[in-house]
Amino acid sequence: MKIIIDAMGSDKGPDELIRGAISARDAFSLQLILVGDEAVIQESIRKQGLSDKDTEICHAPDVISMEDAPMSIRERPDSSMRTCFRLLKEGAGDAFVGAGNTGAMHVGSTLYLRRIKGVRRSALAALLPGTKPVLLIDSGANIQVTEEFLLQFALMGSCYMKKIHSIDSPRVGLLNNGAEDHKGTPLYVNAHRLLTTLPGIQFIGNVEGKDIPYNVCDVLVCDGFTGNVALKTLEGTAGFVMRQVKAAIGASFSSNLGGLLMKKQLYALRKRFDASEYGGAPFLGIAHPVIKAHGSSDANAFFHAVRQAVSYVKTDIVGDIEQAIAAAEDDLARAAEMAKEAGKADRG
Repeated sequence: MKIIIDAMGSDKGPDELIRGAISARDAFSLQLILVGDEAVIQESIRKQGLSDKDTEICHAPDVISMEDAPMSIRERPDSSMRTCFRLLKEGAGDAFVGAGNTGAMHVGSTLYLRRIKGVRRSALAALLPGTKPVLLIDSGANIQVTEEFLLQFALMGSCYMKKIHSIDSPRVGLLNNGAEDHKGTPLYVNAHRLLTTLPGIQFIGNVEGKDIPYNVCDVLVCDGFTGNVALKTLEGTAGFVMRQVKAAIGASFSSNLGGLLMKKQLYALRKRFDASEYGGAPFLGIAHPVIKAHGSSDANAFFHAVRQAVSYVKTDIVGDIEQAIAAAEDDLARAAEMAKEAGKADRG
């Protein structure tokens, strides 16, 4: 298996990405294509004392930064990200993993790679830490959605959790501001009603933000704006709580002793709520595996992002999603019509 890596564009620079990718190469017997400034990549490998076995370097002199507009990828053919999409489309590798600009990666995956038949919008699917992982879809790709998009997100998320996490019948929730059926905007009220009748999923109803960590569902559906706010809020809260625990342990001799006695349990707790352990987030709905790692990924986080790509390639998630979308064709068409009528009402 060959994985295409965008070695540029992350918040921490290429060293962490390259080290994480090479660790994954050795752990999973992979081949790599590292894309970016050739001299920078070679120097990073040399100074970190890494092996370049089973590793190609594809020179791409330009870099799309986090500050660049998503559509800038159209005018940047020599950028590392655009080059990764080209290589994947040409069949040079089996998956693409990057930690760069999320918007540009979403636009690029849509423009340069084929969507799965029947899928209207791809979505970013991130695993949230908790008592058990929850797949949040969409977590940042689509700011504006329709009922049809939300239904498709539910289907795609269910397929992913079945294949990757071996959950026979994933529970699907709709992220909302209340548990009652009538809560939320008209879009979410309509989506709730349609989700109750959608074949192929186990819909449990609305889920409030406070219930996300308590394993009330396996797939959590929302628009990308809401999802991204929820994702970053949970990440920030988890980090804050762990720092407070660490400070409390170091506050006195007795608390230090207690920390030593609970070292194993505290390590397990930190690992459970460490988002880096879950790796990257796939763009579900694209016919090729594209995995988005966090922009601030260290080597460990990027290692797990590559691991996600390996799992994606080994399973037929694309085929399962295509079948699920086809089976729900009539329901999805009804949702599309509802979105059309709602739009007319808003304009009129």
